[in-house]
Amino acid sequence: MFNWLRNPFRRGPTVPVVRLTGVIAAGGVLGQRGLSIEVAAPLLAKAFAMRGAKAVALSINSPGGSPVQSALIAQRIRLLAEQKKLPVIAFVEDVAASGGYWLACAADEIIADPASIVGSIGVVSSGFGFHELIARYGIERRVHTSGESKSMLDPFQPEKAEDVERLKRLQSEIHDGFKGWVRERRGTRLKGEDSTLFTGEFWTGKRGLELGLVDSLGELRASLQQRFGDRVRLPVITPRRRLLARFGLGSRLGSGIDQIGPNTLAAIEERAHWQRFGL
Repeated sequence: MFNWLRNPFRRGPTVPVVRLTGVIAAGGVLGQRGLSIEVAAPLLAKAFAMRGAKAVALSINSPGGSPVQSALIAQRIRLLAEQKKLPVIAFVEDVAASGGYWLACAADEIIADPASIVGSIGVVSSGFGFHELIARYGIERRVHTSGESKSMLDPFQPEKAEDVERLKRLQSEIHDGFKGWVRERRGTRLKGEDSTLFTGEFWTGKRGLELGLVDSLGELRASLQQRFGDRVRLPVITPRRRLLARFGLGSRLGSGIDQIGPNTLAAIEERAHWQRFGL
C-alpha cells in the first residue's frame, strides 16, 4: 500500500540538457551571442555535477567558428564525462558543422534530425581585399613592421603568393588535428572514405547516418523518454543573461562609430557563418 502511495510522486531519472548554440568564438562584446569555453565551462560543470544524473545531453546548434575554442570545449566535455563516469549524448538541431561537429564528436553518441546539417570537416579563412578601393580614392596605406611577415594578408595591400602559401600550411595543420579528433571519437563507425569525409563537404543528418558521422536519427525529448522512460527529467542549462542585456541594453551601449563598428561587423560575420548552411 505504501509503495502504491509513493509511486505517483516518484521522481524519474534526470538527464541534464546543455545547450551549445551559436558561432564558436572567444570573447565577445556586451550582449553578443556566441559560444566559448568561458561560456560553456560553467554550464558543463553544473550539468555533470547534478545529483542523480543518468547521462548528460548536449543540444547542439552551431555552424562552427574557432578551432581552438571548439577543442577546449570538447576536451572539457570528455574530462567531465570521464571524471563523473556519465555517458554523453549529442543531439543535432539545425546544424552541427565544422566546429559544431567537433563538439558533437565529444559525445559518446550522436543523434541528429534527418534534415539537420552535419559535417564540414575542414578549415576556412576568409576576408576582403580593399587595396584597389583605397587607391581609387587616393588613400595611401602606410605599414611599418620589424618582421617581413608581420603584415601578412593585410586586406589593404595586394595579396602575396607566399602569404597565401603560409596560410594554407597553417590550415593544413589545423585540418589534420580536426581529422584526427573525428577518427579518434568515431573510430570504426565511420563508413565513408577520407576523400569524402574530410573535404569540408556537409550533409543532411540522414546522409550523415549513412557515412557514420551520426549514430541514429531522432529528437531529444522523444529519444530520451524512449531510453529513460516517460518520467525522465530534462532540466535545460543555459547561460545567465548579463544584467544589462536583460533590460535590452547590451549591444546598444555606446554611440557613433564605437557602436556601429564592432557590433555590426560581428553580426555580419555571425550571419555569414549561418548562411553557409542555408540558415
